Amino acid sequence: MFRTISDQRFTSITCALLCALLAITPALNAEETDEVFDINDLTEPVVLPDNAPEIRQSWTLNLYFENDLFNNTDQQYTNGVRVSWISPDILSFVDDAQLPIWIRRVNTYLTPFDPVPFDQQQAVSRRLIFSLGQKMFTPENRLLTEVDPNDRPYAGWLYAGMGYHTRSQHKMNSFEVNLGVVGPAALAKEAQDLVHDLRGFDRFDGWDNQLKNEPGIQLVYEHKNRIARTSLFPGMEFDAIVHAGGSLGNVATYVNTGGQIRLGKNLPSDLGTSALRAGGDSSVPGFGDPRFDNQWSVHGFMSLDGRFVVRDIFLDGNTWRDSHSVDKRHTFAEASFGLAGTYERWKLSYARVYRTKQFRTQRNSHNFGSIALSYSL
Repeated sequence: MFRTISDQRFTSITCALLCALLAITPALNAEETDEVFDINDLTEPVVLPDNAPEIRQSWTLNLYFENDLFNNTDQQYTNGVRVSWISPDILSFVDDAQLPIWIRRVNTYLTPFDPVPFDQQQAVSRRLIFSLGQKMFTPENRLLTEVDPNDRPYAGWLYAGMGYHTRSQHKMNSFEVNLGVVGPAALAKEAQDLVHDLRGFDRFDGWDNQLKNEPGIQLVYEHKNRIARTSLFPGMEFDAIVHAGGSLGNVATYVNTGGQIRLGKNLPSDLGTSALRAGGDSSVPGFGDPRFDNQWSVHGFMSLDGRFVVRDIFLDGNTWRDSHSVDKRHTFAEASFGLAGTYERWKLSYARVYRTKQFRTQRNSHNFGSIALSYSL
């Protein structure tokens, strides 16, 4: 379906839908609460209820797996995995005794990145996030042993990250630092060869042309805000969540914005379900989440994200050394559609992600499947 629509038109449709989302959902929210939507509310923390201590005892483990095998292809962004471990609520990133002393010392240098004013610190909850992940990119022709100047480079990205979530009931600010390596040391070739051998698939023959080893750093910020939540009729709820942020570093430099709408029974009080996006972890349950009452829930969701890209090492090539590169597009958009459910302290989601072309000579847009599994202790 999406391949019959031009990328320019798809991007325009995505932007139009996002604008409609931003325009309509505040009105829906106002009908229920008799409040007027104010853009300044996006940066004002909301006080958590006093009866929410149970949330503060929960660790959350998130597992992500993305692959284009769900589309019967093996190219472009072809595989991504990530494990993230999110702490219980802590009183302070610097002073809380639950944190190892070395982490508290590191955090003293990062307090300027905390977007919540000091005099409002008690109005929010804070969590630390630790992550480990790998991404893999391949061109379309697996048999070609020479560089194809019209197709993307072979590349892998292996990284570890540490991040900070500052959250109120309906809003969350995330700041993450990812450190890793691009190139053979990322072990993308070895990972793909292992999986292909186990499944009886042919190997890709051009990995000798992958990007060269380069240390990578990525500083990521993202703000999320639930701008509407309402009960349409008994047992059926709707909410809308917007996000905006960006990334800085030699791996990726961009700004992005988007939103998500959800419709279903017993919507979780987290801040949505995202594909494997830096800064996108949002499955931590909040106050009143059905997972804490051993309830079940199920909902469908639709997400949109638009991005303006200054640098993408997986298209632009190595930063300080000559390497394969292509002429990237500075803007692209993606839309995802999926289902998610919770049972007791588990959350499982599946989404199909459609992404427009990312470089000038790319023949087709790309789509892949994204599975996420979360467990809150």
